[in-house]
Amino acid sequence: MVDKDLRGQRILIVEDDQRLAALTQDYMQRNGFQVSVEGDGAQAVRRILQEQPDLVVLDVMLPGVDGLSICRELRSQHFMQPILMLTARSDDMDQVLGLEMGADDYVAKPVQPRVLLARVRALLRRIEGGEEEQQQRLEFGELVIDNGARSVSLAGELVDFTSAEYDLLWLLASHAGTILSREDIFASLRGIEYDGQDRSIDVRISRIRPKIGDDPDNPRRIKTVRSKGYLFVRESAQ
Repeated sequence: MVDKDLRGQRILIVEDDQRLAALTQDYMQRNGFQVSVEGDGAQAVRRILQEQPDLVVLDVMLPGVDGLSICRELRSQHFMQPILMLTARSDDMDQVLGLEMGADDYVAKPVQPRVLLARVRALLRRIEGGEEEQQQRLEFGELVIDNGARSVSLAGELVDFTSAEYDLLWLLASHAGTILSREDIFASLRGIEYDGQDRSIDVRISRIRPKIGDDPDNPRRIKTVRSKGYLFVRESAQ
């Protein structure tokens, strides 16, 4: 079933397995997306920055330049569209490193096409947002989160956030004063149950804290509540 709200969104698949790339491309196109493929890691960054796709599906293992390096370079060049990484099923470190490099989500290979499609749609829908939600703006002292522009500023300066980092910050800030468990966060942001082992939320929190002026060693804005989850402190809110 084609998602009419996402029809025509442009996806670039960076994958050197030509057969897998072709099958994935065909499946995604049949579901309403415009899909192109790049098989050379060394060419991927230039092409992505030039074409500015709405979402990148990026394999970790690539010839030339690996997916982790590509992800890091894209983020350093201020490419903030979603990046979904394909990782080896047995390598948890790939998943953690991918998130630390700025990936928005990851899927372990081999992956069922319908699972990949669901993850792609979830990432793109989070950016689309709803009309009512897009009008909201939150202020916490010098920290301003504008959900219409999907932007974050600190002391008047814009701060770069990946789409996944922004979504997590907005979720926590819009529930300021309420502890959100990892189960709550996973259900809201990824539409899946927390398996008790996934570290993606913790990794993103560690990346968000310094960006909003929070001390990672003694956070005052986003607090970890042991055995319960995370709390965005509402004091200084306006």
